[in-house]
Amino acid sequence: MKSNMELLKELMEKEAAGELTNKERMKIPQQPMPEQDPNERRSNINEVALGYTEEQARIEAMRCLDCKNAPCIEGCPVQIDIRSFVKQIADGKFTEALDTIKQTSLLPAVCGRVCPQETQCQETCTLGKVMKDPMKAVSIGRLERYVADRCAEQSESPKVAEDTGKKVAIVGSGPGGLVAAADCRRAGHKVTVFEAFHKPGGVLMYGIPEFRLPKELVAKEIETLKQMDVEIMCNFIIGKTRSISQLMNEDGYDAMFLAVGAGLPRFMNIPGENLIGVYSANEYLTRANLMNAYKFGSESDTPIIRGGKVAVIGGGNVAMDAARTALRLGAESVKLIYRRTEKEMPARIEEIHHAKEEGVEVNILKSPIEYKGDEEGWVKSMVCQSFELGEPDDSGRRRPVPIEGSEEEFEIDTVIVAIGNKANPLLRRATPELEYNKWGNINIGENCETNLPGVYAGGDAALGAATVILAMGHGRTAAKAINDYLAEKS
Repeated sequence: MKSNMELLKELMEKEAAGELTNKERMKIPQQPMPEQDPNERRSNINEVALGYTEEQARIEAMRCLDCKNAPCIEGCPVQIDIRSFVKQIADGKFTEALDTIKQTSLLPAVCGRVCPQETQCQETCTLGKVMKDPMKAVSIGRLERYVADRCAEQSESPKVAEDTGKKVAIVGSGPGGLVAAADCRRAGHKVTVFEAFHKPGGVLMYGIPEFRLPKELVAKEIETLKQMDVEIMCNFIIGKTRSISQLMNEDGYDAMFLAVGAGLPRFMNIPGENLIGVYSANEYLTRANLMNAYKFGSESDTPIIRGGKVAVIGGGNVAMDAARTALRLGAESVKLIYRRTEKEMPARIEEIHHAKEEGVEVNILKSPIEYKGDEEGWVKSMVCQSFELGEPDDSGRRRPVPIEGSEEEFEIDTVIVAIGNKANPLLRRATPELEYNKWGNINIGENCETNLPGVYAGGDAALGAATVILAMGHGRTAAKAINDYLAEKS
């Protein structure tokens, strides 16, 4: 079997001779992502995926069919010129590849790790369609990560236009807010980012664990904004510290983008949810990630329950993050409880695979109906009911139907509820003049505009639940609309 070095040399010679046809490219083996051993990684917080080697990256890039219509770009919410940067990687032009990405994305190291490419750019990839599996498409995210990591110190900060004299407020420093801040600053506006927590980064800092997204990388991306002279103000709660009206009418901001997320966790409203040891995934992951509870000893004094028997309720990426974090905090066992089958789980296939590799026990077609506690108020067991799948619901997934008489009880010490979030009612109470939908999300138009002049919104605050890249897409759309709006006012 040829080594990667030998294979790359052979492919380069064929390409130089004009013999590397698309038929030949389709035969190039997809490059696997090097990873930590499951038995080792479940006991540490280090990143699971180790990243491509140079040979792997160039070989994987050579699988690209260089389609003229570039359907991969259409599949990307921020319209990265994927075809160009993949070709640049194949040619060994790594700095140029990162520069291409950064023309439209401020966060390549982040997106290369956590974006669901298999349902976006890789879903529309021609090679994936030929293979009838988006997981066999060109590994676009892995390539993006490779150049972001390799060339992090070589890439320059985005250029900023001449000062316009206009001020833009970005409320929220998650992915959508960071992108909007960068794009508005590039246009020459003075930009201030307001963040509720004591550290900027939003869900990138408090929601996604270190083993999936090292916080050092997020800090570097935020540092790029600071180098662009974007001001970041933490411990600022919109509706409490200052209102939208005060920022716009008293503090002199000409436009605003609301990227406040959807921070109110959902619960099931079943008996026992108020017992000690029942967490929302938001709280559990915030304690572990933002407040460093994953660190032992004197490095962190954040209280969190460690060890024991843990149950995680849900089937999305947040549920997988919580389950895998619990393992790393010393859980004796972790049960994932999901009321549909694995096929319907909204989590990425890769995350489900990693969780199972690490020892998470997946229990499908079950859902809790009651938690029971001891005399001191601590949760001690969970009663689950079994389900079968009926007709599809509004989401397109088959509706779970309870099976009478199927109840069973499990002994547990900790429950982490990861069934989604909804809009925080604080903004709605503080800003009743802003229009909301029946779920409490901000109503927006196609350019992320709200009913208030100069005020835009996006991400979870408008969608209720969004991926990192969809939030970034809203940030880009809103920034363009803000820049156009301010240009008309000049």
